[in-house]
Amino acid sequence: MTLDWEAVRTAARRLHGVAHRTPVARSHTLDEITGAEVFVKCENLQRMGAFKFRGAYNFLATLSPEQREAGVVAFSSGNHAQGVALAARMLGMRATIVMPSDTPIGKLDATRGYGADVVFYQRERANRDAVAREIAQERGAPVVPPFDDERIVAGAGTAALELLEDAGRLDAIVVPVGGGGLMAGTALAAHGLDSATPIYGVEPEAGDDFARSLERGERVTIALPRTIADGLQTTSPGVVTFAVAAQHECRIVTVSDDELRDAMRFAFERMKLVLEPSAAAPLAALLTHRIPHARDARIGLIVSGGNVDARRFAALLG
Repeated sequence: MTLDWEAVRTAARRLHGVAHRTPVARSHTLDEITGAEVFVKCENLQRMGAFKFRGAYNFLATLSPEQREAGVVAFSSGNHAQGVALAARMLGMRATIVMPSDTPIGKLDATRGYGADVVFYQRERANRDAVAREIAQERGAPVVPPFDDERIVAGAGTAALELLEDAGRLDAIVVPVGGGGLMAGTALAAHGLDSATPIYGVEPEAGDDFARSLERGERVTIALPRTIADGLQTTSPGVVTFAVAAQHECRIVTVSDDELRDAMRFAFERMKLVLEPSAAAPLAALLTHRIPHARDARIGLIVSGGNVDARRFAALLG
């Protein structure tokens, strides 16, 4: 498929009536603190609690009957796992998910709750891609990548498309960045309407592989980052996502784990939104004034998920 604005539009038609059209939240306090008009796309209220459902369903819905019969295999720290598991259940398919042994218990329970089989691996000792592909080869099943695939990127971009339809023109859009699927999809969606809209990705300071890669003009691999943002613990951008981000001149800023905690607390106390650490990254960047020219501008944030169990949420903020 050609990965462009029309691919995002096609994904939107495929997801219509399947994915939730999540609300766009406003906060007078947030506007006052930042000096901007802020529009928060609440993908924490998406089916299975994160934007990942969009890409997963878009991928699985394109599979042939023969491929569906074989089921699918995916690897994920949590949200992609749940997205694939739910999409597979909805489409009557078997799903096997390769997950790290330290996956937060809430995400593990939810993945199993959607009917998926789970195979564990050790982050420090095994390559999750290799584990998944070995299982897939044995079964003749396709692997559903968490971000580095045209269908995944196009599906993710539908969140930004809805944000722009509901909020109108925006001076910048800010998203969290792990492997870059959401940022790449956002760039395609936004630049299909206005090629001048700046796209900012936010990484944890400890996991700045995308920032380093864009600075050097080539994909850089780093050590496994230690951060509370488990959904952003990537070591290198994807091939597809890096190409899109570079072409669309996406920009990267970083935030600390403490700033992620502060953003989670702000969202909970002032906006009544529960965000997992990864999803709080765009809000953290705006609250700490990392986004250039935000004052007096119309800024869109995509908060990507809310899959954090009550005990961990309390521990992170306590």
